[in-house]
Amino acid sequence: MLAGLIFVGVILLSLWPQVGRADEGNSRQTMDDAWWTGPLLAAAAPTLPPGHFLFEPYFFDSIPFARFDSHGVAHAVPQENSFGSFSYLLYGVADRFTMGIIPRFGYRQTDSGKSSSTLQLGDWSLQGQYQFTQFEEGHLLPTISLNVMETFPTGKFDQLERGSDGFGAGAYTTTVSLYSQSYFWMPTGRILRTRLNVSYASSSRVAVTNMSVYGTDIGFLGDASPGSSLYGDLAFEYSITRNWVAAIDFWAEQDNSTHVTGMDSRNGQVTPLASNSGTGRLLYVAPALEYDLNGNLGVIVGARITAWARNETATATPVIAINYVH
Repeated sequence: MLAGLIFVGVILLSLWPQVGRADEGNSRQTMDDAWWTGPLLAAAAPTLPPGHFLFEPYFFDSIPFARFDSHGVAHAVPQENSFGSFSYLLYGVADRFTMGIIPRFGYRQTDSGKSSSTLQLGDWSLQGQYQFTQFEEGHLLPTISLNVMETFPTGKFDQLERGSDGFGAGAYTTTVSLYSQSYFWMPTGRILRTRLNVSYASSSRVAVTNMSVYGTDIGFLGDASPGSSLYGDLAFEYSITRNWVAAIDFWAEQDNSTHVTGMDSRNGQVTPLASNSGTGRLLYVAPALEYDLNGNLGVIVGARITAWARNETATATPVIAINYVH
């Protein structure tokens, strides 16, 4: 994949100056010398020390470029830009335990209908994370944490006047994740930090009225059962210098079928309606470049790109985020 090749190329270019000094031996980078913001997608396994906080706002523009059916055939999609923002607001409550909130906002601009009427509120999340183990240099055991997140239906999802105002799911969603993080020293002595995260999300049934994010229109009355999701993320960060880091995520996801049932009363007739979205599968690749001003403040710029999809809409999503820890 192109994004993966770019990431490998960045690492090779950073290794090149070391080749001529191979016989001189390479100094081993210390963990204190490496500054990080974290990759675009994989959340951190370590928890915050008690009394410390993290603020990390993300800003993005999700641009669909194709809809892939269950056979992998690409279909054209309307041109639109889904501008959005979400932020991690985390606080170290106790030793090895962090809690936080994730607010979300969005605005959709489309060429095939009405754009969002105003900046919209998305679904907000509350999470708690407990750290089981701590990575130690010279040992194989990574940092491992359990994260439990509850997402609340704070965003609009039905009774919409325009579809572009829908930025919620209407469901209570519980996500259970296992996070891990480890460090490896490359032949040059520079550090390669890795994260492997696995998550499972399950949502409640949703009562739906009229136009909604589930594809229903005015006159509909029924409910939706969002399918569960399983996803994993393997991420790498290479410390090129103390300030500069190359990062990449490989994200695989399966979204089980969402079922919608109810009655449609348009045109003066009441008819039963049932739909099934089918199981969706996709792979994201997210290359990025980090610049860390110091050990507490950094910026990351990159993009999340759909590299493969079945029964999903493929998107290209430029992202910028700021990471501040105190």
